[in-house]
Amino acid sequence: MLANPDYTPEVAVATARYYDHVKNVIPAVEWPVHAPYIAAINALKKERNAVVLAHNYMTPEIYHCVADITGDSLALARRAAQTDADVIVMAGVHFMAETAKLLNPGKTVLIPDMRAGCSLAESITAADIRTLREKHPGVPVVTYVNTSAEVKAESDICCTSGNAVAIVESLGCDEVIFLPDEYLANYVAQQTDVRIITWKGHCEVHERFTPQELEDYRASYDDLTIIAHPECPPDVLAVADFVGSTAQMSRFVETRRPKRVLMVTECSMSDNVAADVTDVDFIRPCNLCPHMKRITLAKIYESLENLEPRVEIDPKVAEKARRAVERMLEHG
Repeated sequence: MLANPDYTPEVAVATARYYDHVKNVIPAVEWPVHAPYIAAINALKKERNAVVLAHNYMTPEIYHCVADITGDSLALARRAAQTDADVIVMAGVHFMAETAKLLNPGKTVLIPDMRAGCSLAESITAADIRTLREKHPGVPVVTYVNTSAEVKAESDICCTSGNAVAIVESLGCDEVIFLPDEYLANYVAQQTDVRIITWKGHCEVHERFTPQELEDYRASYDDLTIIAHPECPPDVLAVADFVGSTAQMSRFVETRRPKRVLMVTECSMSDNVAADVTDVDFIRPCNLCPHMKRITLAKIYESLENLEPRVEIDPKVAEKARRAVERMLEHG
């Protein structure tokens, strides 16, 4: 823990510009708790030549106040491959930290809490893919980045929700195995003529949404625009006005400026976009990811201070997994 997490006048001055940006999503009463960690983390990053990568589902005090690189899984993967920092701190979940390590094998990659997992990543194993290949010989395997390095190592190419359709079609095949998200696979199947062989993996956040819930919100609020992540069940996507990755959802709000919007995804995403787009009214159904919420300012500070926990990957696994991720990045 930080030795003296006091909200001193010096800390107030050092963090004032950050609070000015997030004041509409972080109550003033909470700021004295966050500010000392924000000041300490930003100072420690300079000492360590470190960068913090933060996924769109991080809380605003992390996403807007200590992160150097922000975005969805694809954006984080791309930027991780370009950083010249010695230390990378992944404010996200474990598979994201592994991806950063795959692309930066010589750097120190930290995950502030090793327990920050993912229901999708846990839904499939490398052995499962080998069994699928035996059942469908010659069919390429497209693996969502929400998977372990071991699973990526058994795959031909990775994808994210934002480029899944393009990756599938780039293979020039009549059918592909698409893993592990069943709902994203169904969404992709609707966008292409390629036959999609699926797996029953689900995101524990997105699968909780229901069409009735969204219809109730629509009935309660005039001029409500509903935008949803393709990890949601098909009947939920059918109710939405727009479907896209977290990056695509952000761009939709930033460019369309709907009067009132409901983002059908992890709750902190709405807070992070709302900090940038102050003229839009955000309705929050607020399903939280328990894994993402394991990452806190205090844990980021401790991780940077101690340079632990470190993410390590077996070299033989890493070599094969890196190839699948790099193929995705080469696609553009």
